[in-house]
Amino acid sequence: MTKRKLIVTQNLDDVYTKQIKAILPDWELIIGRDRSIWENHLNDAEIIAGWKKEMKDVLFQENSSVQWIQTCTAGVNYLPLEKLQSRNIQVTSANGVHSYPISETIFALMLGLTRKIHSYVRNQQTKKWHHENMKLEIHEKTIGIIGVGAIGQETAKIAKAFGMKVLGIRHSGESKPYVDEMYKIDQLHSILPRCDYIVITLPLTENTTSLFGAEQFKLMKSTAFVINIGRGAIIVEKDLVTALENGDIAGAGLDVFEQEPLPSTSALWEHDNVIITPHTAGSTAYYDKRVVEDVLLPNLQNYLMNEPLSINVVDYQKGY
Repeated sequence: MTKRKLIVTQNLDDVYTKQIKAILPDWELIIGRDRSIWENHLNDAEIIAGWKKEMKDVLFQENSSVQWIQTCTAGVNYLPLEKLQSRNIQVTSANGVHSYPISETIFALMLGLTRKIHSYVRNQQTKKWHHENMKLEIHEKTIGIIGVGAIGQETAKIAKAFGMKVLGIRHSGESKPYVDEMYKIDQLHSILPRCDYIVITLPLTENTTSLFGAEQFKLMKSTAFVINIGRGAIIVEKDLVTALENGDIAGAGLDVFEQEPLPSTSALWEHDNVIITPHTAGSTAYYDKRVVEDVLLPNLQNYLMNEPLSINVVDYQKGY
């Protein structure tokens, strides 16, 4: 009898492999990052953890056995969602596993810009003893969190430790703990003039692409900072550069960009009031642990009992 197959396209510690085997003792597990390990098993794999672009030609063949794809990322905009939906393939994301490291990165960027830590790091490299004329504080300011999912909620929680007023934007407009006022996306313009920090944690969809452009930056305070850890295409980059050059906003902390890696010709590299990180905000030693234990294993248990997957199921209509 042919064994059912699960592919994991990452190198896993033995502890996580054993946890998966305990739930799937009769399955064949194909585990490893190298393409040569899993590519010959794509046709008859039932579950795939870790999407790779090289998979699509095989998975959309008529004889493909795949039923469920678990991504290793929170965003799923890079997946061929329409084709996956047409094949009735379920998709679950890694949403939520990044809430600690990314919320920490958000505040690292906010504090770095506010207290000019990046300027002092540059001064240290040239042994320059110079006061950078810091005047701003983060305490008791207003933060606008654009996308109050797991990351946004953790960010709001930390903001309260600084006595900040928290304004939130989410698709449903439903209230959440630590958020003082919640709004829907069509109310974005009403909160922009009120915020000292705008933090973008949205997924990339048709509705969020180019959401922030010249009009939105002009509505912001000239002393406000924008932080983007969502997706680069949510911001019109040339409009951001113009806003920085014109003083429409005070600065930006950016982990994501329209084109990645960020081209060396980008004007963003040259701005003293910009901190750039290379799409690493979610990096953590606990990544595999959280994806496997918090998402994959509970969903595997549901799957084996022919029950609906319950964690991070992608809504094809919403695109996330």
